[in-house]
Amino acid sequence: QVATDKVAGKLSSTLSWVKNTVSHTVSQMASQVASPSASLHTTSSSTTLSTPALSPSSPTQLSPDDLELLAKLEEQNRLLETDSKSLRSVNGSRRNSGSSLVSSSSASSNLSHLEEDSWILWGRIVNEWEDVRKKKEKQVKELVRKGIPHHFRAIVWQLLCSAQSMPIKDQYSELLKMTSPCEKLIRRDIARTYPEHDFFKEKDSLGQEVLFNVMKAYSLVDREVGYCQGSAFIVGLLLMQMPEEEAFCVFVKLMQDYRLRELFKPSMAELGLCMYQFECMIQEHLPELYVHFQSQSFHTSMYASSWFLTIFLTTFPLPIATRIFDIFMSEGLEIVFRVGLAVLQMNQAELLQLDMEGMLQHFQKVIPHQFDSGPDKLIQASYQVKYNAKKMKKLEKEYTTIKTKEMEEQVEIKRLRTENRLLKQRIETLEKPKCSSRYSEDFVLQLEKELVQARLSEAESHCALKEMQDKVLEMEKRNSSLPDEENVARLQEELIAVKLREAEALMGLKELRQQVKDLEEHWQRHLARTTGRWKDPPRKNTVNELQDELMTVRLREAETQAELKETKQRMMEMETQNQINSNHLRRAEQEITNLQGKVQYLSAQSKGLLAQLNEAKRRQAEIECKSKEEVMAVRLREADSIAAVAELQQHIAELEIQ
Repeated sequence: QVATDKVAGKLSSTLSWVKNTVSHTVSQMASQVASPSASLHTTSSSTTLSTPALSPSSPTQLSPDDLELLAKLEEQNRLLETDSKSLRSVNGSRRNSGSSLVSSSSASSNLSHLEEDSWILWGRIVNEWEDVRKKKEKQVKELVRKGIPHHFRAIVWQLLCSAQSMPIKDQYSELLKMTSPCEKLIRRDIARTYPEHDFFKEKDSLGQEVLFNVMKAYSLVDREVGYCQGSAFIVGLLLMQMPEEEAFCVFVKLMQDYRLRELFKPSMAELGLCMYQFECMIQEHLPELYVHFQSQSFHTSMYASSWFLTIFLTTFPLPIATRIFDIFMSEGLEIVFRVGLAVLQMNQAELLQLDMEGMLQHFQKVIPHQFDSGPDKLIQASYQVKYNAKKMKKLEKEYTTIKTKEMEEQVEIKRLRTENRLLKQRIETLEKPKCSSRYSEDFVLQLEKELVQARLSEAESHCALKEMQDKVLEMEKRNSSLPDEENVARLQEELIAVKLREAEALMGLKELRQQVKDLEEHWQRHLARTTGRWKDPPRKNTVNELQDELMTVRLREAETQAELKETKQRMMEMETQNQINSNHLRRAEQEITNLQGKVQYLSAQSKGLLAQLNEAKRRQAEIECKSKEEVMAVRLREADSIAAVAELQQHIAELEIQ
């Protein structure tokens, strides 16, 4: 007990010394970030020199275990000093705990005027966050799209997702003491997360430890999701900006409010929805590229799934991915759709010339380094993409409907498989090594065949009835739209007769006109001959007058004959028209009679088919009843035979006993 008390006292003193050392180191690094003119070397040397002064007892009085612990702490402090991002995360934690952002930004004398104005602006936004978020939401979004200064990222990310005061933060230390079933998976994937980054690349380093802690804590909070590999990259980016407790709170908020939890569920239903929506956007905005992807069997999930799971953190270098993540914290998954489509638009010409392997290589090696000069071009192009929120909701409903149908089909398949399995079990129970069971099995198979034949005949009768009904409808349509062949022949004959009559009438009219013309010419010649004879004797004048009257009478007779022939022609035309109309009426009556006969015939045939169907159903019912009765009889005979066998066995046993 005394030894335990000594060890406990020594540990408590060591812990207090460690706390003082860490707090002093943190203050030194925060002041070093606030005044960029000071060098890292001076900070590290001052930290190293000031550390022994804070210790309550000399390090030489500590045990070897304590010295080893101190060596590890000094090593972690050295890593914190050399890693600029960890310096910013510590500085962010200092600002979150209550230090003034505006004063730290105004103290940087070597910054440019633009950066200084940005610091002052963001300092005001942070200090007056509630009012700014309510009144100037659009301006805040525009500023976030231009980029959050890296010194403000920690606090601004927390403010954007409302994670600065979460009750779960107090449970973090308790969660670390618990054991998670996902610890082995997390340990395995830790080394694969940002393997080239200084904060995470060394084994068992501070970065890997805090990353493990956050992932483990979340796997205990949300046991349905547990751990998913892509989530480690998001947590790693958060740990580059802020301490692990704050990173844990922000990650919980992202999972709850930014659709990430649905993306990381074991079913990954939300990822399937995102792939469907993104593929529809490609089909709408880039139809040629969509057709090329389909022809090459290059599915959207082959290149875009990591975009949604890691928010481009595994695609682009960290400066570009961090800018995209700024906008994601402000606007959600919309930026992933925009950036993805902008990337495809910029690379459309190259992708159209590549096959599947070439496109995979292009996505893995070319695209990540296209924007090394800066992300502004990519972000500007992404906001030129047309994004319709209402259409995305409509696509979500379509995808839900498709998935519901697929689930119903799967349920139906499972039900059929279960019924099949139960039927097999029943068949296996009937297959016993007895003569009666063999007889019953053969009989049951025969009954099953008869039942199948009855159902087939019923299905055939249904099909025949439906075909006949379709034929009736088709024939009615044809009869209503087209004349039959006999009517066509009659119409052709009537047309020929009418044309012949018309030709005869035209010929007669032409002859009459020619006669009228000849008479007019004769009359003109007669007038020319008689103009010089008016001074003849009276007798000759009387003869000439009589000749003139005769010519006039002949002309009138010719005109009257012409009018008579025209009247006869009109009468013939009227008779022909009357005959055509009567023929039309007669044909219409014949067609109506024929159709009525066909309808009566088809209705009688359908009645016959219905009668056959009813008869088939009756036979099927009789067969089923007979099969049930015979099965019952077989079972009764089986029971009798089993009882007889039992009696014989009992009798044999009695005889053996005798």
